[in-house]
Amino acid sequence: MAAARAQNARMHGSMQTGMVMVERLEARLGEGHDGWLWDAQAWYGGDIDKVWFKTEGEGELSGPVEDAEVQLLWSHAIGPFWDLQAGARLDLEPEARSHLVLGAQGLAPYMVHVDAAAFVSDRGDLTGRVETEYDQKLTQRLILQPRIEVELAAQDIPERGIGAGLTKIEPGLRLRYEIEREFAPYIGVEYEAKLGQTADLARVAGEDPDAFKLLIGVRAWF
Repeated sequence: MAAARAQNARMHGSMQTGMVMVERLEARLGEGHDGWLWDAQAWYGGDIDKVWFKTEGEGELSGPVEDAEVQLLWSHAIGPFWDLQAGARLDLEPEARSHLVLGAQGLAPYMVHVDAAAFVSDRGDLTGRVETEYDQKLTQRLILQPRIEVELAAQDIPERGIGAGLTKIEPGLRLRYEIEREFAPYIGVEYEAKLGQTADLARVAGEDPDAFKLLIGVRAWF
């Protein structure tokens, strides 16, 4: 059986596949902070090596895009459930800035999805981001997803209103209904808070450092 299994792995392991996943496309409604957000990624490759494209951004409902970025990454499987990723990130808004990226993406125990990355900008700034989420099936089509995102910085970045340390946390809940497996509208709530020195900088600028958001959106994949 060992020879048969090896042949099966050789035949099927070279298959090239791909996917486009719109994780979040949502309106975010809060007191005086109505906005919208997108978060999408796509990949193409085999079992071991893939090319990933990621993009996310946000803005006000009646205004321009405030933050936007794209990433192009090479991904290499380092275990059954984990990929090591490296590549480049380009910030399009609020200003053009490029970064080197090193991260990991995969499944932690109990099927928790994790996407963690460190970024070094062309100006020497070191930042990081960790996103985790978990899909809890209430029925075959109704799914509750707790999600949390944390950002941090190794130094002050005053031109972006960022202070050293933990800079932002976004815990939230989304309840989606899969009309089809590939298409699922959702509603949810999220708490967004700037932390530490970043919160102090927001207050000095006359901004509220934290707020609750009502979310209305859709998740889809192709």
